[in-house]
Amino acid sequence: MPESTIRDIKRDWRRLLNYQWIVKNIPFFLFLAVLAVIYIYNGHYADKTVRNINKVSRELKELQYEYKTLKSEVMFRSKQSELAKAVEPLGLKELTSPPVVLADSVGNK
Repeated sequence: MPESTIRDIKRDWRRLLNYQWIVKNIPFFLFLAVLAVIYIYNGHYADKTVRNINKVSRELKELQYEYKTLKSEVMFRSKQSELAKAVEPLGLKELTSPPVVLADSVGNK
């Protein structure tokens, strides 16, 4: 490369990076900095949201398992044979004969 073209390139760089050019473009540099901060914040916020969604999903599964377990236990305990076993210590027994219908005072059955 000839020396004159090297000088021209250096002169172009000096002209580009002179003080007035930098001062003139400070608002643009600040804008880029704000965009970078917003971009970083958005990434952190997305990660936090994903972690929160996973945590709530795990809690929901645990609660669903607990609900199903309790529901099956209630269904088992509400069977007639299980109820009879549960109230036997209280002295209550199953009826072996059908209930008697009492006639009301008017005479209607």
